[in-house]
Amino acid sequence: MPDIVLEAQVGRPTGTRAARRLRRAGMVPGTVYGHGTEPVSVAVVARELRNALSGEAGTNALLSLHAGDQTYLSLARELQRHPVRGTVTHVDFVIVRRDEVITAEVPINLVGEAIEVAHGDGMVEQQLFALAVRALPTDIPNAIELDVSGLTIGSSLRVADLSLPEGVAAETDPEVTVVVGQPPRVEAVAAAGPEGTGEGASEETAVESAVAEQSRAQAGTPGDEA
Repeated sequence: MPDIVLEAQVGRPTGTRAARRLRRAGMVPGTVYGHGTEPVSVAVVARELRNALSGEAGTNALLSLHAGDQTYLSLARELQRHPVRGTVTHVDFVIVRRDEVITAEVPINLVGEAIEVAHGDGMVEQQLFALAVRALPTDIPNAIELDVSGLTIGSSLRVADLSLPEGVAAETDPEVTVVVGQPPRVEAVAAAGPEGTGEGASEETAVESAVAEQSRAQAGTPGDEA
């Protein structure tokens, strides 16, 4: 897949007020750094950044960042987002090399149908949704698929069961569980019989009897005579 070209403005003013003005103008402030390069303050069009990172590769998309008279091969990292709107408010562009092995997070997608789990009214529970991998920037997969067709109730699949592309190695412990076939969930039902004649009803009746007995005892006690 070719690099995604992203234009960046250099020499942006820094500071909270300046960053707010940039965001109101539809820009996202950012910083370019890595490989001994002095950090460079940049700003990119929010819409163009969103489009660049909305493909299958997501935040692992290899970016050709044009910043002034320089072009940086980079990855978007440390995206800060607005707590309510979820829009990106700041982004770091980390410089990489094509021949450099890097670490990245790759989503895990479940494929297939766990028929035995479904027939047993169980549930397929995914516990790990992304895998940390090491690979060349051009070898980072968009996603890793895990076939759960053979999953049964009570069994599980681990990181070691994932099939990784050539040149890609897992950084996560191979014993970490990815997915589990959970047994049916049985809801606790109160053991109450018809017309409230269960254990819970018996306890309630006992309390009511005690209150009634106390009331009768108080009614039969003579009061102080004047």
